[in-house]
Amino acid sequence: MSAPLKGKVALVAGATRGAGRGIAVELGAAGATVYVTGRTTRAHRSEYDRPETIEDTADLVTGAGGHGIAVPTDHLDPAQVRALVDRIADEQGRHAHLDVLVNDIWGGEHLFAWDRPVWEHDLDKGLRLLRLAVETHAITSHHALPLLLRHPGGLVVEVTDGTAEYNRDTYRVSFFYDLAKASVLRMAFALGHELGPRGATAVALTPGWLRSEIMLEQFGVREDNWRDALERVPHFAVSETPHYVGRAVTALAADPDMARWNGASLSSGGLAKEYGFTDLDGSRPDAWRYLVEVQDAGKPADTTGYR
Repeated sequence: MSAPLKGKVALVAGATRGAGRGIAVELGAAGATVYVTGRTTRAHRSEYDRPETIEDTADLVTGAGGHGIAVPTDHLDPAQVRALVDRIADEQGRHAHLDVLVNDIWGGEHLFAWDRPVWEHDLDKGLRLLRLAVETHAITSHHALPLLLRHPGGLVVEVTDGTAEYNRDTYRVSFFYDLAKASVLRMAFALGHELGPRGATAVALTPGWLRSEIMLEQFGVREDNWRDALERVPHFAVSETPHYVGRAVTALAADPDMARWNGASLSSGGLAKEYGFTDLDGSRPDAWRYLVEVQDAGKPADTTGYR
């Protein structure tokens, strides 16, 4: 089917840029109505002070074939999240429900320091990171899940960085970053226990090495010339576009047997093998296997067999 999610309603919380934008656009390409939220609009920027806006994301969703609806929302404010969910219910009519909830709220890119122990890390920034990365997800689930549970078959995707297996054995950047990403993994596990008996599915999902707007800018490249960064960062060869994880979410949402994944930790590369989708260039990057078997093993960069 060219539009397997036609008639479905999704909420991508944290869709201004990066994985959230890629997920929203691919849900739109599958025919869904997608509510996209974030704090940066054409009229106001968040503390990120970046140019991407939720209105732009909504336009991309519509351009892909869906219906994108931008709703400015600070997910740390329960009243704003409650108003968002009420709006979705009101606009979708008498039998309104939510088919897909993607919790991709992050906002912590400038709040952590690499390899700095907790006693040396800026405490205010660390606690702010935890609020943005963890508390927002809890607030959103609290208010949105009753709408998702109105009908069986709903899907909740908790977006994180790293699989449960990789993060269990690997120190991730810093105390605060590590704790945030582990917490989101555990959220999906807990939600699986609460949603499964009620007819819904919850999963944790991680992209691989993501060529987000911020990452491309950091390496001084664009999507059309990203390979120019490989001379300085050879392992970047296994990276992927935000559309790849978006296609992972779309494949999950269109799967009538999605419940088999309930409570699981999944990756874009792993799901590509399961469902057969590819990244925009036709490849199937498997970043988390590559990180263990090549990068972390100290081997020279070589993506043969990994994309």
